[in-house]
Amino acid sequence: MAKLLATKPLDMLMREATEEGEHTLRRALGAGNLITLGIGAIIGAGIFVLTGQAAADHAGPAIMLSFVLAGIACAFAGLCYAEFASLIPIAGSAYTYGYATLGELFAWIIGWDLVLEYALGAATVASGWSGYFVSLLQDFGIHIPPQFTAVPGAQLVFYDNRWMALNTLPEGVSAAGLPAATGIFNLVAFVIVLVVTAVLVIGIKESANLNSAIVIVKLGIVLIFIAIAGTFALRNPGIVQANWSDFIPKNAGEYGTYGWSGIARAAAVVFFAYIGFDAVSTAAQEAKNPQKDMPVGILGSLAICTVLYIVVSGLLTGVVHYSKLNVPDPVAVGIDATNIGWTFTVGGHLIKLSSFLVKGGAIFGLFTVMLVMLLGQSRVFYSMSRDGLLWKWAGAIHPRFRTPWISTIVVGVCVAFLPALLPIGDLSHLVSIGTLLAFVIVCAGVMILRYRRPELHRPFRTPWVPFVPIMGILVSLALMLSLPLVTWERLIIWLALGMAIYWFYGRKHSVVQQGGVVAGTPPVGDTYTAPRD
Repeated sequence: MAKLLATKPLDMLMREATEEGEHTLRRALGAGNLITLGIGAIIGAGIFVLTGQAAADHAGPAIMLSFVLAGIACAFAGLCYAEFASLIPIAGSAYTYGYATLGELFAWIIGWDLVLEYALGAATVASGWSGYFVSLLQDFGIHIPPQFTAVPGAQLVFYDNRWMALNTLPEGVSAAGLPAATGIFNLVAFVIVLVVTAVLVIGIKESANLNSAIVIVKLGIVLIFIAIAGTFALRNPGIVQANWSDFIPKNAGEYGTYGWSGIARAAAVVFFAYIGFDAVSTAAQEAKNPQKDMPVGILGSLAICTVLYIVVSGLLTGVVHYSKLNVPDPVAVGIDATNIGWTFTVGGHLIKLSSFLVKGGAIFGLFTVMLVMLLGQSRVFYSMSRDGLLWKWAGAIHPRFRTPWISTIVVGVCVAFLPALLPIGDLSHLVSIGTLLAFVIVCAGVMILRYRRPELHRPFRTPWVPFVPIMGILVSLALMLSLPLVTWERLIIWLALGMAIYWFYGRKHSVVQQGGVVAGTPPVGDTYTAPRD
C-alpha cells in the first residue's frame, strides 16, 4: 500500500520543468496568451447554451445566484491552482499536483478523471459546434446532406427551408408529408475535431495566437449582446421587472426544480461553463515565466468570465421570461426579444444580423473550447507517460513542432468519433463532476504541502490557508452531491476502468515506484526551492 501512495519528489518535478531541447515542450506563452487561453475555454457552451437551459429547468432568474455560487467555488479552487502552478510549473495540472502531495494512487485517479473532463467535454462541445455551424450554413441556403449532420438513428425533417431534428418542429406542425432523413454519421463534428487536432500538433504558439484572435471576436459578440439587451432593459424597466417578479420560483416539489435547491442544481449544471480556467495550468510547462504568469492567467480569466456570465444571465432572464429559454440558442432568443430588426441579404437569403452574430459567436466560441480541452488532455497524457503510468508513445515530442504529437493525434481521433456516432445528452453533468473532483484534490494538496513543506518559497501564496482550501473542498463536494445519481454511477464505472489500467500497467512501469519513493517520507534529495523573483 505504501508504494501506491508514493509521492513524486519536487526536485524531480523541477528538473523536468527546466529541461530544454527538441524533446521538451516549447516555452512560448505570456500572461496575455494564458488569460485568453482560459477565456477561450470558459466562454463557450456555458454562455451560449447552458445559461438558458439551467434557468428554465432549475433556477429561473436566480440563475445569476447560481453563477455566483459556481464562481465562488471556482475562486477557492483557482487560488489553490495558482499556488501550485507557480510552484510547480509543469504540464499535468491537478494530476501533477496530486502526485507531489497525495501520492501516486490519487494522482492516477485524478489523471484518469481529467481524461473524462477534457476528452468528453471536447466531444460534447463538438456536437454543439456542429449544430450551430449547420444552422448558419442553412441560413445562407447551403445544405449539407442531412445524413452526415446527425448521429446514427437521429430523425430529421425538412421544414421552412432547413433540416432540423424531428423533436424541434414548432408546436402544431405535423411531420407527415415533410421530407425526412435518418442520421448516419455526424461528419461535421468529426471533421472539426480533426481540424482542432491538426492546429494543436502544429504548435502551441500558433494554437495560442489563433485562440487569442478568436477570443477577441467572441468577446466582442458577447459585449454586443450586453449592449443591446442592456439598452433594451433600461428603456423597458417594466418588462424586466415583470420577468424578474418571480426571481426565485417556488420549488416544484422535488430537489433541483426551482427554489433554493434549484439554485444549487443549476450551479452544478452551469459549472460545465467554468471548466477551462483549470486547463490553463496544463500549459504551465509552456509558459515563458510561469511563476508570475500562471496566477495571472488562471485568476484573470476566471474573474473576467464570472462577471460576464452574471451580467449575461441577468439580462437574458430580464428581457425573456425564463420559461422560454429552454432552447439550444437562448442568447439568440434574447436578442430577438429586443426587436432589433437589422437584416441583410446574401444570395437572395434574408439574414437577421442578431442571429448571424450569435451563431457566429457560438461557432468561434465553441472552437476555442475544443482547442483548450484537447490541449489539456494531451498534456495530461504527456505527464502521465513521462511518469511511466501510460505508454511511452503518449509522451513522444515532435522534433520540429515540440508538441506531444502522437498523444494529440490519438486523443483527437478518438474524441472525433464520439460526437459523430453517439448522442451526447448528459455528458455536461459527467464533465462537471470530473472537474469538481479535480478541485477537491487540488485544494487538499495545497493544505498538505503547506504542512509538509512550509519552507518552500511560493511565488504565489493562496491566502487564508486553511480556510480557502477547506471552503473549496466543501463547496465542490456540495455541488457534486447536487448532481443526479446516474452521474455518480457513470463516474464510478469510469474510475473502475481506469484502476484496471493502472493495476495491470501503470504500477508496474511507474518511474517513482522504481525509485522507491514512499509517501509520508521526504524523498532523498528533495531539496528544491522555487526560484525567487
